[in-house]
Amino acid sequence: MHTETELKLRASRETLAALREHPLLKKRNKSGWQTRELLNQYFDTPERDLAAARVALRLRRDGEVIIQTLKCRGQSVAGLSERNEYEWHLDKVKLDLKKLDATCWPEQLAELDKKTIKPLFTTDFTREYAEISWGRGKAKVVIEAALDQGFVIAGKRKEAICELELELREGAPQALLELAAELSASLPLMPCDISKAERGYRLMEPDSYELGLPQVELDAEMSVDDAYAALAWQLLGSSQRLAEQYRHNGHWRLLQDWVQCLAELRALTSSLGQAAPRASTRDLRSRLDALLEDWRPLVQAGNHDEDIRRAAPEQFAEELEDTRWGQFSLETSRWLLARAWTSERKGRGERQGLAQLASWLQHELGEEGRALKLPLYIQRPEDLGEQLPRLEQLLAWLRHARQVLEAPQLDRLYGDLKKLHELAEQPLGETAPEAQDQGAEDAPVLTLLEARIEQARAIEQSRAWKHLLKA
Repeated sequence: MHTETELKLRASRETLAALREHPLLKKRNKSGWQTRELLNQYFDTPERDLAAARVALRLRRDGEVIIQTLKCRGQSVAGLSERNEYEWHLDKVKLDLKKLDATCWPEQLAELDKKTIKPLFTTDFTREYAEISWGRGKAKVVIEAALDQGFVIAGKRKEAICELELELREGAPQALLELAAELSASLPLMPCDISKAERGYRLMEPDSYELGLPQVELDAEMSVDDAYAALAWQLLGSSQRLAEQYRHNGHWRLLQDWVQCLAELRALTSSLGQAAPRASTRDLRSRLDALLEDWRPLVQAGNHDEDIRRAAPEQFAEELEDTRWGQFSLETSRWLLARAWTSERKGRGERQGLAQLASWLQHELGEEGRALKLPLYIQRPEDLGEQLPRLEQLLAWLRHARQVLEAPQLDRLYGDLKKLHELAEQPLGETAPEAQDQGAEDAPVLTLLEARIEQARAIEQSRAWKHLLKA
């Protein structure tokens, strides 16, 4: 068994051609480019038991060499993945079930009848590969760079493979991100948190691709730094998966959720105060603002305009053909891995970053709630839009971390604040959303300003809000 650490980046054929001649790779290329044909057959049961256990079983023909591979459950965030891998060289192209014994076979599949395992799909591609080597400080780094082109084929369906795969042979995992970030400065490379096996399953069952990463499990005693890091990784990884799936099928809800991930990452980053000095977050906030400035208005307009929704996939494809998304993703991954927000903070910021989440969050939400000044906006509802950033910070923390607080009716408060945020986003002059769904057909239709006032009053009177403001 060995641990495979790699970074996958989706690319165009033109980008792969440019990578062969890229000065950075030329300088560090110690082996020259070599080529091989890789023919791969993937296996599972009719019920997809292996996929459910996050296991991939493959037979690969590499020239005259036949290799059986079992890849087990690992972790993958923002394209950077780490998995345990078992390999056996075979004499013929036939699955050897005897190799799948207790030393490698997942315990949750112990009762599975292995005779039900059958071929499912293939991933056949040409790989051009080279050994990229350099010194990183006093440490040596060796990375295999592979340019893969071919197809995933499942029955009559197929999807093109066109990607750069960077696999760590020696050195720290950060080196993968550093190399990829340098390449992405001039070439459109999209970190792609989907394996070739996942693409095969997606071809067979379009809904099999999981859009989000598992929810982060926060607890009251963990530090603010640890909570922020966990949430930021989860939001970045989910945004990658949403971008990949929206590129694949163009379903509008995916673009909405993608923008929501970016907005929440922006809100959480801005809420940390001295625990994340503004200088340390300036670049991340700038990149997020640029993306949100372009895409949030488009999504808001598209929610009410079918023509905008139809045109959006082509616009998103243009976004991915640019370097911006890849650079954002890779640089943010590097920033999070280095915990760069902690590097230059002083005493009070250090104490805040190391504080227990529950006590810090209670204080933070109380401060933000008081600064929201709901009584003022009950008097001046037309100006509520100026409080959107503060509302988004409140919502981001309540969505992901309200379970660590001991306060009444927080679920209800989250829903009420979400409604107020929706009303604050709406342009003045419009009717309040769902205004006519208030009961009787003759119920009065609220104007937007009236709806803002009513919602703000409901929040002001809630038990949870009063509890937070006392913090």
